[in-house]
Parts: sequence; structure tokens; C-alpha cells
Amino acid sequence: MSFVPAPGRAPMRVVLRHQTLLELRLTMRRGEALVLALGVPLLVLLGAGLTDVTRLPTEDRLGWVAPGVLALTVLSTAFTGQAITTGYERSYGVLKRLGASPLTRGGLLAAKTGAIACLVLIQCTLLAAAAALAGWRPTIVHLPSAIAVTLLATAAYSGFALLLASLLKPETTTGLATLVYVVMLAAGGVMFEGFGPVEYVLPLAAHAEALRDTLTAGRPVAGWTWLTLAAWGLIGPLLAARHFRWE
Repeated sequence: MSFVPAPGRAPMRVVLRHQTLLELRLTMRRGEALVLALGVPLLVLLGAGLTDVTRLPTEDRLGWVAPGVLALTVLSTAFTGQAITTGYERSYGVLKRLGASPLTRGGLLAAKTGAIACLVLIQCTLLAAAAALAGWRPTIVHLPSAIAVTLLATAAYSGFALLLASLLKPETTTGLATLVYVVMLAAGGVMFEGFGPVEYVLPLAAHAEALRDTLTAGRPVAGWTWLTLAAWGLIGPLLAARHFRWE
């Protein structure tokens, strides 16, 4: 029996699986990314959820703040962290080298988004456990809907993060991503009431409201919330797929 080489590209599902696992490992090794994704939301949770530093529209402070913090975690990981990391990968030539591999542009976007989605679910589980230890008592009747809106928000943020990272210089990407994070934190109704109708079009506000409906109030997600998150979740990846550049 003789050995006959059979060169060729591995099936795309195999390439995607390996690249997704690689992206997940690399992300979890970055300490600064984990601090941004877990440290800041945890401080917001304990500060706004257990003290009267802000005015909330309800007496159940943790019931309002905890879902907002979970939404904030998705924003910090899928948008801010993803944009900054990918921007510097592009600057250092990492993406250019990946472009010469069997991994397609769509494959890279899918792998990065898939890795971020796995990380987001882990982080949200840890923060939800911390909130429960602090006194939050969530309901799980509509947990599948909560997971679905979280994945929609993750896809939206990741799409826009990859778009920014592939079009702008890494320093510009870092500044813009951080600015968006601060603005969304202020206007998204995480630590205090939002700013009226404007918050209906913000993905962070819509995501936070959806998690309050499902996890705190135990009711289905409102129709406008689904529409807002579905629109962002569609537009972000489509723009990234169309305009993403390797270098």
C-alpha cells in the first residue's frame, strides 16, 4: 500500500471551526479585553445596583441594572474589544496573511463573530451569577428569547466593529470605538433612565429593555425591540461583508 498525497483545501466547516477556536483562545488571553468586558460592567452592576448613586424608574434597582449590565457586556466585547483588536491585527499585517490562507473573507467574519458570541455567553453567565449573589432574582421562562436577542446584538456589534477596523487606522478605530461605548453607556439606559424615544433606535437600549422584559419581568420581548435588534443585526454584518478589507 503506497501513500498518495491528496493536496487541497480542507472543507470550509473544518476551516471555520479551527479559526473560531483560535480566535476564542486569542481573545481570552488578552487581559485588557477581559477587564473591559467583565471589570467595567461588574463595577457598574455593584455601583448602580446596590447604591442610590443614580435615579431609576423602579424600586427594584438590581432588576433594572443587571439586565443593562449584561447588555453592556455584549457591547464592550462584541464592539469595542472586537474593533480595537481587529484594527491592530490589520495594522500588524495579521489579516493580510490570513487573506492568503484558505480562509475566505466571509469565513473570517463568521469565525470572529462566532468566537465573540461564545465569549459573550460565558461572560453573561458569570455576570448573571454575580448579580444573583448580589440579590437579583431573574426568571428563566423566556430565557431562549433573551439568548436570541443577545446573539442578534452580538452580530450587530461585531459587524460594525469589523467594518470600522478594516476601514480606519487602529488609533482612530480605538478612539471612535471608545467614544461610541461611552455615548451608548450614557444614553442606553443602563445606569439610569434613557432619553425617551431616542433610545428605541439604540441597540444597547433595545437589548437592555429586552433582557429586562425576559429576565426581570418574565414577559415576552416587545415587538419594537425585535425590529430594532433585527435591523442592527442585519445591517452590521452586511456592511462588514461588503466593505471589509484585509489590509
